[in-house]
Amino acid sequence: MLLYLTKLINTVMKALKFFVLFTMIVFASCSSLKVTSDYNTQTDFSNYKTYAFFKKGIDDADVSDLDKRRILRAIESELSAKGFTKSENPDFLVNIFTKSRQKVNVTDSWNFGWGWGWNPWMWGGMNRVNVNQYTEGTLFIDFIDRKSKELFWQGIGSGALRMKTPEKKEKRIKEFVKKILERYPPK
Repeated sequence: MLLYLTKLINTVMKALKFFVLFTMIVFASCSSLKVTSDYNTQTDFSNYKTYAFFKKGIDDADVSDLDKRRILRAIESELSAKGFTKSENPDFLVNIFTKSRQKVNVTDSWNFGWGWGWNPWMWGGMNRVNVNQYTEGTLFIDFIDRKSKELFWQGIGSGALRMKTPEKKEKRIKEFVKKILERYPPK
């Protein structure tokens, strides 16, 4: 009897560990933000102290005017925190570009039954497939040398866009911009 209980407890613990790990992976993948950057290795980043927004490029960005303003405010805030100053005669121009695409997330979930004792679903489990569709957005932030008109740094952030309220949009956009600009200047 004791051997049977020990095996049962071990089986339940393995299932519980699997469930906890699976849940952590699912939640991490839902809220994750993938960030990358690229830059010209010949650039002396210490030459750049002031910036301005590249109006023509920003006007062409495929995002609502409300979201454009949210993005620009977030960029201003992050650059200001890094010691950069907005200027009429800037060292570099900031441009943004956005794209989005529909993604489908398919997850398997297993139901191992309830309580103690024999349960017909305990060992075989009940498989439930969950399918949800969401939008993945990508934000590109480009830094362009004002004099040479050449791109010298680009940051890219991609992640799920599941915001239902303006407050949640604001928060998600700030998160995107902050994570992207953490990579500037390159180390």
